[in-house]
Amino acid sequence: MTTRPPAPSRRALLRAMAVLPATALVLGEAPGLLGTALAAAPAAGSATRYTIVPFLNSNDGTVNVYQSDDATDFRLVQSSAYTPPSNRIRDASIFKHTNGYYYVTYTTHTWQDASTTIGFARSSDRVNWTFLYDYTVPITNLSRAWAPEWFVDSDGSVNVIVSCSVTSDEWIFTPYLLKATNSALTAWSSPVALSGIGSNHIDTYIVKVGSTYHAFTKNETAKYIEYGTASSLAGPYTITRTGDWAGWGSYREGPSVIQLDNGAWRIFFDGYGDGYYYYSDSYDSFATWSAPKALPGISGTARHFTVIKETVTGGPTLTKNATRSIRSANYTTRYWQEQSALLNLPVVTSSSTTAEKQASTFTVVAGLADANAYSFRDAAGNYLRHYSFRGRFDADDGTSSFAKDATFVARTGSASGSVRFESYNYPGYYLRHYNYQLRVEQPDGTDLFRQDSSFVAVTAWA
Repeated sequence: MTTRPPAPSRRALLRAMAVLPATALVLGEAPGLLGTALAAAPAAGSATRYTIVPFLNSNDGTVNVYQSDDATDFRLVQSSAYTPPSNRIRDASIFKHTNGYYYVTYTTHTWQDASTTIGFARSSDRVNWTFLYDYTVPITNLSRAWAPEWFVDSDGSVNVIVSCSVTSDEWIFTPYLLKATNSALTAWSSPVALSGIGSNHIDTYIVKVGSTYHAFTKNETAKYIEYGTASSLAGPYTITRTGDWAGWGSYREGPSVIQLDNGAWRIFFDGYGDGYYYYSDSYDSFATWSAPKALPGISGTARHFTVIKETVTGGPTLTKNATRSIRSANYTTRYWQEQSALLNLPVVTSSSTTAEKQASTFTVVAGLADANAYSFRDAAGNYLRHYSFRGRFDADDGTSSFAKDATFVARTGSASGSVRFESYNYPGYYLRHYNYQLRVEQPDGTDLFRQDSSFVAVTAWA
């Protein structure tokens, strides 16, 4: 059982917020965004999976594979999953092709080395990778080809955006477009410079929304990530946001942008100036962004990566309208139990009293705010909800705020058959046991937190 005291910042926050209802808690959201960040529950039997393949701050000769079901808490799938023949791999970009294979393209050399190639590798399972080839980018007097990024257009065409410099000024980079001319991804069109972004930009990442192409690109002089749009993939782009326009700070690079299940857009970027890896969210089509947060667990370890999102089968499910008891995955004699409205985690056994068994028995129902999620009802008809970071049972007051507080999204647990419960209205916060209490807290990226926040629904005690 976790016995470590909370961090000072957490204690201070709890003291400051202790008198407020949970619906008033500001859990790290940016001004103006509170209330729009809702976790979206996948359909029963399915799950969202985010995959990244970063090289390591300590080693640019290999990459690890990590995955997450909430785009925040990434857990290791395979360490040293791929080491190319050149023993150099940086800035790996990943996508899944229509043939079912995963592909990475990457920088084949260290940051200070001149090289005219980018690398390609393939995998059927994201774990076992096969080197395909190093591709020489055909640009006259090319000095460096860096940070290739996949982009699949709405017509299905597969492209790579690569940052290139020439020998006359080897540190001034321009983004170029390569388009695959065969389905095997072994032949490419002649490079075309993206119009409008201009020279001295690197790590250009593009997403398409409707008919508009949105480019996030690092200004290598100012060290800020800039933003521009175009009506064509090749441009011309109009850069409309410069400097610290999003509040991310300077010395930021390697942007990767993905849309979350709830419709928000999330950007990940490498804070190479301070050694952290960050994410930030937008709920208004890239206009404003939440304050950047360090990515728990892998910040400081992972470097420059892109993210792919998939819907996979076999997500965690619970039988709805069923009576269950909820057991800790890592303390197998401890169960959820309602004690004076609060939810705690005492030992419950066959020798426990009838009252204790009844207090450890709940009905699993469809989420009050999202039918694909879950709510938990006690024998008196009260519902589990979060309140000042505590799990407790209260009567449903019929408000949408209560419904959101009492709704939890099932995510994959740390042990086979276990489930984690993410807060519906504070995505990224999970029910976990802490000093025998059930709390709602944000993961710190450790296995201990994942174990403490994993539970198993079992046959009801009463």
